[in-house]
Amino acid sequence: MFDFIIVGAGLAGVTFANILEKNNKSFCIITDNSQIASLVAGGVYNPVVLKRFTPVWRANEQMNLLDSFYDEIEEKINKKIIIPIPILRKFASVEEQNNWFFASDKQVLSSYLSSEIISEKNRHIQAPFGFGKVLQTGRLDVKTYLQECTKLWKDESIFHQRRFNYEELKVSSDRIDYQTISAKNIVFCEGYGIVKNPYFNYLPMKPCKGETLTFYAPDLRLEEIVKSDGVILPIGDNFYKIGATYEWEDLSDTITEKAKNELLEKLNKLISCRYEIVEQEASVRPTVADRRPLVGKHPDYDNMWILNGLGTRGVMNAPFVAKNLYEMVYENKLIDREMNVERYRKYKI
Repeated sequence: MFDFIIVGAGLAGVTFANILEKNNKSFCIITDNSQIASLVAGGVYNPVVLKRFTPVWRANEQMNLLDSFYDEIEEKINKKIIIPIPILRKFASVEEQNNWFFASDKQVLSSYLSSEIISEKNRHIQAPFGFGKVLQTGRLDVKTYLQECTKLWKDESIFHQRRFNYEELKVSSDRIDYQTISAKNIVFCEGYGIVKNPYFNYLPMKPCKGETLTFYAPDLRLEEIVKSDGVILPIGDNFYKIGATYEWEDLSDTITEKAKNELLEKLNKLISCRYEIVEQEASVRPTVADRRPLVGKHPDYDNMWILNGLGTRGVMNAPFVAKNLYEMVYENKLIDREMNVERYRKYKI
């Protein structure tokens, strides 16, 4: 009998599995690989909301855990997956410069925002008001992280690639049975797929579709992430991503001409060198109405859990929320009400 059945193998599921493994807990994973939002995402981690120059929710706690967690994963899979990259926030006015200086003086942001204004340094990016530099930022190679971890678990025969059939799930007070698998607990980490889950479909998910473009620009020679109206992310060998769009109505994984044109408009405003579009991708982010994760126990079953709603900052908050769930299950620690799924109990009929 396993300690956990994990449903879903995106950032949430794989991160929780790694924490279980580190603590010598057994698990198996069942996934239909529908969590493509994790794979399509750029993987950027950034402790600052750059629209308002405010700290991300629980930024210090998340950042304190991020490095040590992913360092251990790199050692485990023997591959580099964390790439430190500064973020340059392009200023649109003197007023934005002043707001940046004011924010960088605040104690909560002083370790993340450089007080120095960086002047134009790339001839293909016009920035008459300069840039502000965000510190302690970078990106996770999400694809390598997920693929290398799941490859190890496939070798151990604890990774099952198939659709999860809720009708075959049997829940009793002391065990979970699914087909030929038995466990003490089950956790659902299905991303946007949670809307089809009969146990948690009462939760007020507010999914948002995002699309990105990958382009090749050998003359750009950009080594930093640039944030303006849109984000340019270097991904190596003169390839870059620009993103992302926000679409609340069309929740398919289908790429659209509308999003492509929107991204091209942003790109043409940002850079002046030639480029070639090589790929367009789309996915649905598992965002929540109040923009906080969904973590905790089902209201009716003590051995059924959820880890979801990581949204646009999954790379940064996955280790933090997964650790909190582990401590809730095995150490009876309370978790912050802001992310505890209990806050939505009233929605359950």
